Amino acid sequence: MSRLRFALDPKSVAIIGASENPNKVGGRPVHYLQKFGFKGKIYPINPSRTEIQGEKCYKSLADLPEAPEMVIVAVAGDNAIGAVEDCAKAGVKIALVMASGFGEVDAIAGKAKERRMVEIAHKHGMRIVGPNTQGLANFGTGAIASFSTMFMEFERVEGHVAMLSQSGALSTVPVGFLNPRGIGVRHSHATGNDSDITVGELAIAVAEDPEVKLMLLYLESIPEKKYLEELSEVALHRNLPIIALKSGRTDAGKAAAQSHTGALANEDRVVDAFLEHHGIWRAPDMRGLVEATELYLKGWKPHGRRLVAISNSGAVCVMTADAASTVGMPMAKLAPETDKKLKGILPSFATTTNPIDLTAALLSNSRLFGDILPVIAEDPAADAFIIGVPVAGPGYDVPAFARDSAAFAQQTGKPLVVAATQPSVAREFQAQGVSVFPTEVEAVTALNQYVSHHELMARVKARKRGPSSSLISADKTEMLNEADSLALLASHGLPVVPYRLAHSRAEAEAAFDAIGGKVVVKGCSADIAHKSELGLVKLGVASREAVGEVYAEMEEIIRKQGSRFDGVIIAAMTGGRREIVIGAHRDPVFGPVVMVGDGGKYVEVFKDTTLLLPPFTRDDAKRALAKLRIAPLFEGVRGEPPMDVDVLVDAMVRIGELMADTSAKVMSIDLNPVMLNTNGCVVVDAVVFKGE
Repeated sequence: MSRLRFALDPKSVAIIGASENPNKVGGRPVHYLQKFGFKGKIYPINPSRTEIQGEKCYKSLADLPEAPEMVIVAVAGDNAIGAVEDCAKAGVKIALVMASGFGEVDAIAGKAKERRMVEIAHKHGMRIVGPNTQGLANFGTGAIASFSTMFMEFERVEGHVAMLSQSGALSTVPVGFLNPRGIGVRHSHATGNDSDITVGELAIAVAEDPEVKLMLLYLESIPEKKYLEELSEVALHRNLPIIALKSGRTDAGKAAAQSHTGALANEDRVVDAFLEHHGIWRAPDMRGLVEATELYLKGWKPHGRRLVAISNSGAVCVMTADAASTVGMPMAKLAPETDKKLKGILPSFATTTNPIDLTAALLSNSRLFGDILPVIAEDPAADAFIIGVPVAGPGYDVPAFARDSAAFAQQTGKPLVVAATQPSVAREFQAQGVSVFPTEVEAVTALNQYVSHHELMARVKARKRGPSSSLISADKTEMLNEADSLALLASHGLPVVPYRLAHSRAEAEAAFDAIGGKVVVKGCSADIAHKSELGLVKLGVASREAVGEVYAEMEEIIRKQGSRFDGVIIAAMTGGRREIVIGAHRDPVFGPVVMVGDGGKYVEVFKDTTLLLPPFTRDDAKRALAKLRIAPLFEGVRGEPPMDVDVLVDAMVRIGELMADTSAKVMSIDLNPVMLNTNGCVVVDAVVFKGE
């Protein structure tokens, strides 16, 4: 925490605008610092009082016996700007500005005020949190510099979860979810408008806290990627999982985020790709952010995702299998020797194949859980477990079920969750430290998130960590004509259709002879991106005379458009089993992004595409292709042979390398279609934009 130690562990805190009333913005921090055991010095500042909440009060910052390491600025409007300037000149290290009315409400004048505060602060070596921040709370040190109402509701419950947010409310809502479940939160920080210290930069410092075992993030915008990239490095080195909830998935959400924190909108699918690339799990909603928290704190080391389900209800067994199939957790196929041993324990009417239905026999034999769990644990196919107890009560030895399940999880170190709707049943398992969910769907969803996240982190760690893709911009971009685009791709190892560029009718006829067979004739101009609409694409031209005539027609069309005439392309006719699109562009925040998916003229209708961020591996590319709806076609259907996905993967990786090469100055690429066949693939149309 050295880089932002004064924000997370200050030795002295002053509160400008301190109040005697703990229910006011200026009173809450004083109350919390006392309540949660802050060991440093507390300096309330209020010119109208001599004492606040039992602490000596000072008239001004200048009256303090020392320059405090942190100052909470709890005064409104322009008064906050003056207070920040006073803090900077006094040698304060961190100013936490709670005042609102800045960039979140006025993108021009409000942002200008923020910049002025930051300039003043940096001039004197001070950093700013906020403005528009609810505050910072480190329960490990008692440094609760916050006015959140949430902290009034509980006593100190120090734990291992860190929650960081640009929103004030969302920095504490997860605390409200987790605290009743006995899960302590060590850090709860809101950075507000991120005018200086951003949520990403603060998260890096928090990630260095060895007591933090899980980090939760709420993001409304990602104005720059460098801090999240560095955060990922620190977290992966520590095996620290990060779950992020990024709002603004819809246009309405983006508009709301803009009015809330003055956030800039990010393209949502690129955010998905960026977070995945860096091993950060993206939660779909608030429940997804916190629901699996307990599992992350167990210290398990999952080695697979094959699931074993056990219940005293056949219906729950079926629904668990459905839930597992939905999220992509296969039901483990137990070995014959496991089945034989289970048959020796369970009654004949029970089901020993996975999922295992104990039936009502559990009522007469409470040892069934304890007897079968060790047997299943020995099966090498069993990676994770779910126990469903939909109904139990008098006659069932639920405490024994809970003890046996907890002992099993402890001994095997394998993930285990329980689905129990009845509160009395759930409490017995929870008392033994077993993670309980109300339904099998919630249990399987949380378990899948936990296992999948660990798999993601392992993949990212195994990937060779090259330098981050540099952000480049160009004041002006120029579209290459198709011939130059194909030549550039060919020079980088991509398979392009055989073609010739003709600058005369005679050259076009000679190109036809050289290529042989039917050809495609296309007009070539760096001023025309969409050729078909102008009649500049002719398929299946079958004679040299016809090629010559088409050449003349296309030259006339291009010149009548007032466009540059760069010649006419004569290319081999080539078909394919499937038309694929490969595209790439430079995102202003995240840098190069590569897209792949179902191509052809309906690409914008079906929208079956996925994104990758360079650098990525062949395995990353294969995994991206497997996400497509058309993925089953690659294996061959109805007796068809498989398509040559390996060559397509090569093309994807080469496009990623080209986009990562800043010297190439490629700003965007559109390859549609790329013809995918049983043997090989070929680029038949390309548009490339380069920066100047």
